[in-house]
Amino acid sequence: MNRFGKGLLITALVVVVGMAFRVSWNALRDIANAIGADHTAATLYPFVVDGLMALALVATLVLVGNDRKFALRVLGTYTGASLVLNYVHGLVPALHGATVDWGRLADWDPANWALVLLATSLPVGSIYFGSDLVAKVLHHQPAPIVAPVVNAEESTETAMKRSTADLPESTPAPIITPAVANPVWMPDPLPVGFLKSTLPLKPVPAIGSAPAKRIGTTPQRTVAAASTRPRAATGRVPNVARSPQPKRTQAQLLDEARTATTGLPDAKVTAEGIRREIHTSPANARMLRDTILAERAGAAVGTP
Repeated sequence: MNRFGKGLLITALVVVVGMAFRVSWNALRDIANAIGADHTAATLYPFVVDGLMALALVATLVLVGNDRKFALRVLGTYTGASLVLNYVHGLVPALHGATVDWGRLADWDPANWALVLLATSLPVGSIYFGSDLVAKVLHHQPAPIVAPVVNAEESTETAMKRSTADLPESTPAPIITPAVANPVWMPDPLPVGFLKSTLPLKPVPAIGSAPAKRIGTTPQRTVAAASTRPRAATGRVPNVARSPQPKRTQAQLLDEARTATTGLPDAKVTAEGIRREIHTSPANARMLRDTILAERAGAAVGTP
């Protein structure tokens, strides 16, 4: 609904409520005169009852939760009370001309007592409930309005397609240890039994006394014992640190291949075998195999 439509609706509501108040005002004024109110009090009495109804209606539109339920109860209670008093005003024609006895709203005493109690308690209730509703409205804090997200579907899809490397906090922040201004050095801890002698579990052979050194002799230096345990490989040795190996010529490779294949039949003379024996490249091993086989074939043809 546009602004013009809302304004027209509110204007119509105000007009209807004003006319209804004018109709109810006449009845409530006569009821106030019957219970002993003076002329000024009887004129203001309708504003007390119907005015609190209007205040409860506004509080119902503003408040939420339990406060809204309370405002609805007040609105319903005063609406019912105004309806009862208007109904009594219609049943008792004597109230219209103010000829009824003072304090008499019904012929039956219990009904008259109830109606007088209702009519006299409405102003006091208006003070209590009206103050409470105004305090609730003034202390009410409306919930914040969340702005709609533009292109929410696109933003969600973009967040889902991001890789883990693009997400924030991919690596934890480094932990910085505060530096100590004046560090205190503590002595090294001593073993627990440094004051007690410990008994060996196994007999220990006696150690002979060290020979006395002659005066003027040169002291011998301590040399680390040679370890027979092979040293584990720690990585590839760079080319600069390697010892240079002499490069063999083709004639030297052929001599080594002839020596390695001496006594082997032609079927067992292979390039792989030659490569393993003389530690050469596969290309040189194939060349050496072909040369040796050719030499053996030539020697077999020349033999009668």
